[in-house]
Amino acid sequence: MSSPQALYFNGTVLTMDDDLPIVSAVVTDGERILAVGEEAALRAALKPDAEEVDLKGRTMIPAFIDPHGHFPDPGFIQLFRVDLAPPPRGDCLDIQTALKRLAKRAAATPKGEWVMGVLFDNTAVAERRMPTRAELDHVSIEHPVWVIHASGHNGAANSVVLNMLGVCKETPDPAGGRFGRDLQTGEPNGLIEGLSAMGVMSDTDFLIDRERFWPGFNACRDEYLSQGVTFAQNAWSTRKMLEHFNSLAEGEDPGIDILLLPIGELEPDLSSGPEALQWRNNRFFTLGPRKLFTDGAFQLQTAYLSEPYYKPFNPDSPYGMTYTEREELFNQVRKLHRMGFQIHCHCNGDAGTDNLLDAIEAALEDFPRQDHRHTVIHGQVLREDQMARMARLGVSVSFFTAHIHYWGDRHHDTFLGPDRAARISPAASAERHGVRFTIHNDASVTPTRPLHLIQCAVNRRTASGRTLGEEERISVRSALKAHTIDAAWQVFQEDERGSISAGKLADFAVLSGNPLEHSDNLDACSVVQTIRRGQSVFEEASS
Repeated sequence: MSSPQALYFNGTVLTMDDDLPIVSAVVTDGERILAVGEEAALRAALKPDAEEVDLKGRTMIPAFIDPHGHFPDPGFIQLFRVDLAPPPRGDCLDIQTALKRLAKRAAATPKGEWVMGVLFDNTAVAERRMPTRAELDHVSIEHPVWVIHASGHNGAANSVVLNMLGVCKETPDPAGGRFGRDLQTGEPNGLIEGLSAMGVMSDTDFLIDRERFWPGFNACRDEYLSQGVTFAQNAWSTRKMLEHFNSLAEGEDPGIDILLLPIGELEPDLSSGPEALQWRNNRFFTLGPRKLFTDGAFQLQTAYLSEPYYKPFNPDSPYGMTYTEREELFNQVRKLHRMGFQIHCHCNGDAGTDNLLDAIEAALEDFPRQDHRHTVIHGQVLREDQMARMARLGVSVSFFTAHIHYWGDRHHDTFLGPDRAARISPAASAERHGVRFTIHNDASVTPTRPLHLIQCAVNRRTASGRTLGEEERISVRSALKAHTIDAAWQVFQEDERGSISAGKLADFAVLSGNPLEHSDNLDACSVVQTIRRGQSVFEEASS
């Protein structure tokens, strides 16, 4: 049996610890980091039977932390759903391609069972629209057929689904949502928009039972570990999802650590009373902030803006829409804040962010709390005055920086126009204002690829190669911190992980090169090994 001690040497170690940023060696003892420093000094105190791990000149950093995502949704997509992603992520170029893929799945699916397509993007296919009810009826009228948008904020359904939901010509639109209708007849055309209208069909655990959950979990875990991520997040945990995670067998290590964000509306019943969740408190799954929403998505022009969209899709709602009425948002924020919870709130548009900041300020006036770390999620078009206000209120932000690559050209040409598009995910502005920030992929909206995400923050290049907002570029070190130590801090985990420091978990990513030396082409670096809790959990075949 090998010694629990291990020495990592012969490489560059970027610790993300400002007091000791670069060292040449690290000693671990079991799951924890024992010492950090120079190789000669660490060797002198090493146990004789310690394992030696030669980094072979490569670079070791803290393992990546997912600041916002929907683990294990990518695994569900791999195993159970029809991938309809367009370029640059996939190859679904038009609606006909999508329909063929759905029909193929329907032919292999027992009658009456659901056929679900995912990652479809109306702004990227040739027709520039969602599939219609009639088109999905051609796929099948013997299966419920549901196609959800890449953003997760709308979808298209066939007649079977609409009939199951009881949606007809007379059905009113719910608050924060709407049903698409034929302009001539008023009949539902299959489009279902907004979380309130989609209901459970918007949840990442839709159609996922226990039998499917754990295979999806394992597939997603393996993908994350291959990208150097050892601490993932489920940022919209329904009661059903929480119960899935809670089914982990006692004493079992699932192979990855997860932070779960229960839906804010579940409180207080989730935490107290006769229906309270009996959470098992295993050391791998942690209940974290509570999650709220203010608005929708840019791709659908439902993100809530203070100024109209550059080229509005819908002249009747040129500013987008709010998902949560202002009074209800104030009530939810006040409730959760008073209960002592941290709040993460989806705010894509600046008007949505205004509502959240107003609610937080009101809650702080009623119930002052130091170091609450309430966080704006996405914050795509934060204004300078909002940054100053966030700094004053102690509010953090997690930027959806992957939008620069995947949708940056459409922000520039259609959604926001050149001026506002240059400020999406304004990380450099956040630095200037002293607002601590992270960056995320929001998997499965975009795939979990930390090094590519860091490149987006550093170089801000769109899929076409356009630089979108030179002045909002940040350094490689700042971007690395936003995916490691700052991501740990944002969820009160900075004493446990996020930097290579004595006492913390031995979670590392070994990279093929030093990202500080590849700022113009971070894609030249890759993850060659991932260490979690002192154990190697991924190793590139050629490494």
